[in-house]
Amino acid sequence: MGKFATSMLGLAFWCLWVVASEAVYMKYKDPKQPLNARINDLMSRMTLEEKVGQMGQMERGFASAALLKKYFIGSVLSGGGSVPAPKASAETWVHMVNELQKGALATRLGIPMIYGIDAIHGHNNVYKATIFPHNVGLGVTRQVCRDPRWGRCYESYSEDHKIVQAMTEIIPGLQGDIPANYRKGVPFVSGKTKVAACAKHFVGDGGTVKGINENNTVIDFSALLSIHMPAYFNSIQKGVATIMVSYSSWNGKRMHANRYLITGFLKDKLKFRGFVISDWQGIDQITDPPHANYSYSVKNNIVPMSRIDDAVRRILWVKFVMGLFENPLADLSLVNQLGSQEHRELAREAVRKSLVLLKNGKNAARPLLPLSKKAPKILVAGTHADNLGCQCGGWTITWQGLNGNDLTVGTTILTAVRNAVDPSTHVVYNENPDAEFLKSNKFSYAIVVVGEPPYSETNGDSMTLMIAEPGVSTISNVCGAVKCVVVIISGRPVVIEPYVPKMDALVAAWLLGTEGQGVADVLFGNYGFTGKLARTWFKTVDQLPMNVVGRVGAVLDRRMGARLEELVRARGAVLDRRGGAVLDGRKGAVLGGCKGQPVTFSPTRAVDALVNFCMW
Repeated sequence: MGKFATSMLGLAFWCLWVVASEAVYMKYKDPKQPLNARINDLMSRMTLEEKVGQMGQMERGFASAALLKKYFIGSVLSGGGSVPAPKASAETWVHMVNELQKGALATRLGIPMIYGIDAIHGHNNVYKATIFPHNVGLGVTRQVCRDPRWGRCYESYSEDHKIVQAMTEIIPGLQGDIPANYRKGVPFVSGKTKVAACAKHFVGDGGTVKGINENNTVIDFSALLSIHMPAYFNSIQKGVATIMVSYSSWNGKRMHANRYLITGFLKDKLKFRGFVISDWQGIDQITDPPHANYSYSVKNNIVPMSRIDDAVRRILWVKFVMGLFENPLADLSLVNQLGSQEHRELAREAVRKSLVLLKNGKNAARPLLPLSKKAPKILVAGTHADNLGCQCGGWTITWQGLNGNDLTVGTTILTAVRNAVDPSTHVVYNENPDAEFLKSNKFSYAIVVVGEPPYSETNGDSMTLMIAEPGVSTISNVCGAVKCVVVIISGRPVVIEPYVPKMDALVAAWLLGTEGQGVADVLFGNYGFTGKLARTWFKTVDQLPMNVVGRVGAVLDRRMGARLEELVRARGAVLDRRGGAVLDGRKGAVLGGCKGQPVTFSPTRAVDALVNFCMW
């Protein structure tokens, strides 16, 4: 009996101890505590393995709740095309993320994970999401890309860092507006309807030799600061939560291994307080052997513990600021916003404003645009006219993008034209009509839509920048027989100079996303053209790299008989005939030049949109 009583007493004591342990106050779980106090408390409780786990990001395809719990994983990523199921619904995405989050919450300390996604131009992995124009188009509305041969050029806004700086306004759109008294450089996310933004790729990835992806950017420190760095200054001031490092090198040194620029400059000098994230397996590219055991590296004094603590503190700061400790699970309250009409109208507006008029009329007195909505019969032609995948480009549903119309929901340019014209107008679609077809029909005009196929990253590197066949043949055949406007769908300027004389009008539409109706809005005159080129359009690839130095106007239209010297003098500038550059005599600055071809200012309305267009 005594033994039984003793056992019962011990059991009672054990139960009381468990209850008391569960009731222990955890400062880091208290939202009323100052942020630094919460972080310090949590870090004091973490083991090395838990810290290293927080620094890891697992791809969704390999992730499970059990693995997140076992290895204390801090983040999961959906890379391009990484989805829970083909054409998965918003509800499916929410349930998938929450199941993974439960694994993170089941760890000893219950630190929530961050779910990351490559949302390049909208929530582009998600079926039925609104796909916006790629950055190359948004930059026209106003990451520096200095060479269009680069396969990621469409991910950048412009070659002009001032335009890129202006476009950092997307950060408060994603994260929320920073309060007036908020400390500069500190990440800020304003609530459950906002997300943590990522500025990338740090730094100089758009300036590599010949535009080759992941290549070497050869440039001195002063030029690196003045060309490639300015938008990071703005991003940090606006509280960007994360910055991703580039695969590329700067003067031969891998950016992922560049302690001076990442630690010394970005963190210490610019006072960036968010966390720095590597690109996909970027650390493995600089370690030998790859997939090294980083806990081993710390335990054996290869990597100092202070380095680990710095990274983990930054990661936890962002998680606390995002409110993940209070609201770790996603809910279904916003699923009806996916692909909403409000979002599509905004994307349609972005398409309208991204269009650039490059030519209108074979002479200024007879412009083709705007097109008549009441023409008896019109032709729509070209590989890209009825191809949602091509008009969206890479990073749409999959990493490399897709051809065709079965990838997601949207409006092709052909459908947009049919929606825009009068019911009495007969719209004929023929992707690549031959001469006999063109001759046997009496078309009032033709709309030819051609361009680049979908691509991403290295797969898009191009040394020729040519429009693939049958695009060129379609332009020649159609525009040689019918009045035509050519719409170019591309992620960058491409070679079009040989075909321009046959065209009556030419429009750069970039990679416009799902809302093709925005193209028809402008072609048919519901709205005017407002876009201006955000990058130099070259004549031949032999001229590359070619970038504007300052703000210039349109290329001289030689056919209008305008005199170069008169136009230059009108701006108080002088012509440097040796380099073909326009020099501002008032400031002594080079305004622009195209390797021997002068950049001037045309007074004619027909070519006003030809900003930096070195063609004639």
